[in-house]
Amino acid sequence: MTPKVQAFFDDQTFTVSYVVHEPEGRACAIVDSVLDFDHASGRTGTKAADVIVDYIQSNDLKVEWILESHVHADHLSAAPYLQKKLGGKIGIGDQIVTVQDTFGKVFNEGTEFQRDGSQFDALFKQGDSFHIGQMRGDVLHTPGHTPACLTYVIGDAAFVGDTLFMPDFGTARCDFPGGSSSTLYESIQKILALPDETRVYVGHDYKAPGRDQYAWETTVGEQKALNIHIGQGRSIEEFVEMRDARDATLAMPRLILPSLQVNMRAGQMPPADEQGDVMLKLPINKL
Repeated sequence: MTPKVQAFFDDQTFTVSYVVHEPEGRACAIVDSVLDFDHASGRTGTKAADVIVDYIQSNDLKVEWILESHVHADHLSAAPYLQKKLGGKIGIGDQIVTVQDTFGKVFNEGTEFQRDGSQFDALFKQGDSFHIGQMRGDVLHTPGHTPACLTYVIGDAAFVGDTLFMPDFGTARCDFPGGSSSTLYESIQKILALPDETRVYVGHDYKAPGRDQYAWETTVGEQKALNIHIGQGRSIEEFVEMRDARDATLAMPRLILPSLQVNMRAGQMPPADEQGDVMLKLPINKL
């Protein structure tokens, strides 16, 4: 089956969100939504999410799933807002519990923060499947960038999150807690084992040098032949050496601290204090 895919590019975080829906029918899923967040003022907004709401409502679609490819470190998820507006179940990989345990300690969340993934409606593992109307989705566990990363294969389309970028940009960083370049290499092999014609939809684009336009759709065949980090049969030893050296030069994402606190809660803010105020923490020298 060939699902319809509509992309939504957020130029503040370079994130691509998707609505994937039946070629004939109303059922759809949202992949990797964005909540606007101004770091300087601490203000949130729903401009990016409302574009998705408008698209779904104007096309008379029915949301069945709100899918997260992983706990994002560069933007806040709009999943709770979209669920309230449109319905659907929020899903993520079952290794969210590992991420929650790691960052629950970083943010000193205490025992009131549940580290069992219960903030989400569904926890997926390798080999699981689900349905969007008559379309079947299959789950690949593709860790390395984070322990909980998933690739959702829906018909002939694979939503890879941050595991792969466009072929001229390469692959995801692996230096976050729980990341591993060797694990990422093995995960990418799962994606490259899909049919060459499989459409690959990436989670971000930053315009590689020499390219003037943002892009987010490629194919497995193009990734195998052209990806500058992993293509042409590059060995695991070569990849790990390259990836680790590159990661050592990278700064932390601008929104990593607010993003992790919110996204490990399925997009919910931390509980309000006695005055009703919501606060995010800024741990010092923890990352």
